[in-house]
Amino acid sequence: MTTHRISKLATVAALAGIITAGVVWAAADQAASPFQLPPGWTAQDMAACMLAGTPGEPHKMMVQGEGTWTGQSTMWMFPGADPIKSGGLATVKPIMDGRYVQIEWTGEIPGMGAYHGMGINGYDNVKGQYVSTYIDNHSTGIVHGTGQLSPDQNTMTWTYHTTCPLTKKPTTLRQVETMHGEDAMTLEMYGADPKTGKEFKMLHIEYKREKQ
Repeated sequence: MTTHRISKLATVAALAGIITAGVVWAAADQAASPFQLPPGWTAQDMAACMLAGTPGEPHKMMVQGEGTWTGQSTMWMFPGADPIKSGGLATVKPIMDGRYVQIEWTGEIPGMGAYHGMGINGYDNVKGQYVSTYIDNHSTGIVHGTGQLSPDQNTMTWTYHTTCPLTKKPTTLRQVETMHGEDAMTLEMYGADPKTGKEFKMLHIEYKREKQ
């Protein structure tokens, strides 16, 4: 893709964001100043736009994870492999006025060096679904996922989509986060063995939140 095309697409995307933001802002400011609805729009259309951008209970739930978490991890490179143990930190903070949470992971993986990862989690009001993206300094792809919260709100199961570097084909990761009270959490990750296609446990982390 050429630089000109990238610039053009970026401009279009930016304008789309500005227009959407302007519509929502104008709706919120209607009481202060008259605002003309776009042609064909109804008050219900405007309300739908406002609802799409308004944080709700799912966002409040995510923000409850704010803080610094100390983690002790065990990793397996393939089924039956010797476990690799390491430690690290996960820092969780709300961003964009509580609409998303940003998670940063730091640590040291034996034989692989320093590790730094970052994720953005949110709840998409339009889709009615938890959403997530993830990047780190050991890869060049962006991982995308969706989450399912258990009825008791103690367990979040994420389904992530990425590309296997061995097969060059799409593959799925399953991440299960289970809360044990307010300040302890277990994270388990499962993925497909690229040689057999069978799922195996890749990662287990025990987290404890540091006291403020």
